[in-house]
Amino acid sequence: MEVALDDDDIVTRVRAGDREAYDLLVARHTASAYRTALLLGAGPDAEDVVQEAFVKAYRKLSRYRGEASFRSWLLAIVANESRNLHRSRTRRHGLTLRAATAGPTTDTTTDDGLDAVLAAERRAALVDALRRLPARDREVIVCRYLLDLGEEETVTVLGLPRGTVKSRTHRALAKLRGLLDREVVRRG
Repeated sequence: MEVALDDDDIVTRVRAGDREAYDLLVARHTASAYRTALLLGAGPDAEDVVQEAFVKAYRKLSRYRGEASFRSWLLAIVANESRNLHRSRTRRHGLTLRAATAGPTTDTTTDDGLDAVLAAERRAALVDALRRLPARDREVIVCRYLLDLGEEETVTVLGLPRGTVKSRTHRALAKLRGLLDREVVRRG
């Protein structure tokens, strides 16, 4: 029976020349990297962003100091690649947020179609409100609540001081609530 290696053990093996060990890290973290890219607005380019992030992570593995988890370090690279993608897109096309399609599917069915319709409406309103937030506010909300990252991981992923993450989260949530409240009033 083989003992599962933690990320730090795998990184040590890769640094020692075991290139195949990196495949374990890729397999372990692809789903969260992809979801991060989608939620940060990479849209249909999310796979390219993730692939580029894994290539850069491999090339810069010597710079990984282990102060944060490998996952946090990798997601910071994904976030940077997503930002690079945004900068390269034309402004008039805007950002594309595909969080609604990235959510997990359930195998349960409901007899009450009204609940499903209402849930879809709420999700659409949330996605629309997230799209209208400035990128810096959207990033902190995505990390903290959609990716369910802790405060320390969010600090690492976004490369911001802890106090900035706290204050930006507070302000971004207030803005998001305001946008959602306006949507409720608009719909009547």
